[in-house]
Amino acid sequence: MEKRFRTVELSDPALESGGLRMMTVKSGALRRRGDLTLWVPGSVVEGMPLVVLLHGVYGSHWAWALKGAAHMTAAALMEAGEIPPMVLAMPSDGLWGDGSGYVRHASGEDYESWVLDDVPAAVGMAVPEVAMGSPLFLAGLSMGGYGALRLAARSGGRVRAASGHSSVTDFRRLSVFVEEALEGCGVPEGESALIDLMKRHRGELPPVRFDCGTEDPLLEDNRELRAALVAEGIPHEYEESPGGHEWPYWRARVADSLRFFAAAL
Repeated sequence: MEKRFRTVELSDPALESGGLRMMTVKSGALRRRGDLTLWVPGSVVEGMPLVVLLHGVYGSHWAWALKGAAHMTAAALMEAGEIPPMVLAMPSDGLWGDGSGYVRHASGEDYESWVLDDVPAAVGMAVPEVAMGSPLFLAGLSMGGYGALRLAARSGGRVRAASGHSSVTDFRRLSVFVEEALEGCGVPEGESALIDLMKRHRGELPPVRFDCGTEDPLLEDNRELRAALVAEGIPHEYEESPGGHEWPYWRARVADSLRFFAAAL
């Protein structure tokens, strides 16, 4: 595992705070260095689950912790006995333009492999109790919700469950948020919309849930995805709650993802 990355930088434990650790690795998938924030609970056990939280456009690895307080929510749920000990990994998306979409780009950067392969390997170096065979869960917001649900469908059963908050449901819809032209990214026809991928990989699709705020501009997109999944008979959970496309909503909803993952164990 240690030979996977040419260079690895890990924050000094004496300077870490609140269980948060920072890590930078030189990723072959990204063709450059990649950053991730880790949160490790006070008690660790062998084979403990790994939850990868994917941020949205404009953000980076620190967003889920320092805007979403995801680690504080996880700690509170563990203290209450609602979820077992879990490690949170919060990687950058690879930092292409305003947002990479967590897909493979035609230019060679593989933001999909970064999340599914490099991030778990890096976490295993920092937290040996998280082995490559540990349960892997994906969740994300907006672009990250798209990434979580898309990668879960394409993971060949490696992802135990996935959750999306205010999800972009089609890669092409990222054009609303980013200034870069998406046509050159190289996403093949038939692999852009979540419903197409979820239909194609329904036999190996893990448990999935997604939600959206009732004041969110992506609400109708999420309702359309839900209706298509119902029409196809693909199992899923869907919820709507008051809120917009904003951090107060995501900060409240991440607990739903963590409880969903605990139930999937």
